[in-house]
Amino acid sequence: MTRVVHLHIGAPKTGTTYIQTRLGRNTKTLAEHGVHFPSTSRLARPELSQFRAALDLTEQDWGGAPGHADGSWDALMRRTRRLSGNVIISHEILAPAPTKVIQRAMNDLSGSELHIVYSARDLARQLSAAWQESVKQGRSWTFRKFLRRSRRGKPFMMQAFDIPDVLSSWGIAVPPERIHLVVVPAKGRGDDDQHDTLWTRMCQALAIDPAWAPIDSDATNKSLGVAETQVLRQLNQALGRKVAREGEYDDLLRRMVADGTLFHHRSAPVTLRPDNYDWVEERTERSLEWIRASGIDVIGDLDELRPRRPGPDEPWHNPDRVKKQAVMRAAVSALSSMTAEAARRPDPHGLAVRATREIRRRLEP
Repeated sequence: MTRVVHLHIGAPKTGTTYIQTRLGRNTKTLAEHGVHFPSTSRLARPELSQFRAALDLTEQDWGGAPGHADGSWDALMRRTRRLSGNVIISHEILAPAPTKVIQRAMNDLSGSELHIVYSARDLARQLSAAWQESVKQGRSWTFRKFLRRSRRGKPFMMQAFDIPDVLSSWGIAVPPERIHLVVVPAKGRGDDDQHDTLWTRMCQALAIDPAWAPIDSDATNKSLGVAETQVLRQLNQALGRKVAREGEYDDLLRRMVADGTLFHHRSAPVTLRPDNYDWVEERTERSLEWIRASGIDVIGDLDELRPRRPGPDEPWHNPDRVKKQAVMRAAVSALSSMTAEAARRPDPHGLAVRATREIRRRLEP
């Protein structure tokens, strides 16, 4: 049986939601061409099944009830071994996996021609997006604190962004020509153009024809502005939201943030602090030197990984010190959305009602 496995390990905040959802929406047409994006259950979407498998492999347990991912990796491997042709497995939490996890994955995928696929974008944009994502997931730290810890390589996402470390670890038993680095298009293109370019590049890495997956995806993990992130950060503090566990409000807030219904507008975007460009550029140049010397397959323009410093006429908006009027507008937007959600559905746990009450309390002078 001939089987090629393309293992897409991340990184986070590189369009992975779009890629995974598009693959999931086109499983039938892909399968007609010998390409498989497997699920462990007929009832579960492939992207959800593979998320649980990645949790199980990395011995993590978040986003659901305790133990909800147990056995998912073994189930995915059993499904994979029954397939021939091109098998795609994708989840971004795999990027910073420790050695023992990588060794288990290599052992379980032995017998297949394994390719490692890693997508990267410029670190300045990646860090700004990563802080927002951490707040969406329940963290309440400031942007300054997040960047300070990132410079020391502490947060999970910063470990996932370390191109030399990640690809050296995952490439320990894979020849460089089977390690594919996909460069996310630089900022400046329109949203549709960016998605099209990213999709085309990713298809090249996955050895598929873009036409085999004609159904597009509108599932994107939308970014927030400085005011919206500040409101959510303060709401995390007030509600005592936790990271890596399904808290009382998590499902409601995550869904409304993800689908864009919590906030109706977006304030100024979150961008890198001006005093952080030096170390980010230094880190980027080290990564570029490693990539060029490694012999891995690069898809896209490496110059697009270089951060672009803002011009003198481009103001920087400090997400830790947002004007009260902007925060109030964002909070009222969230309040109106929560009120509408509470009125729209019978809520046996009262989550929308209690979240609305908490936002109102935060708005009181």
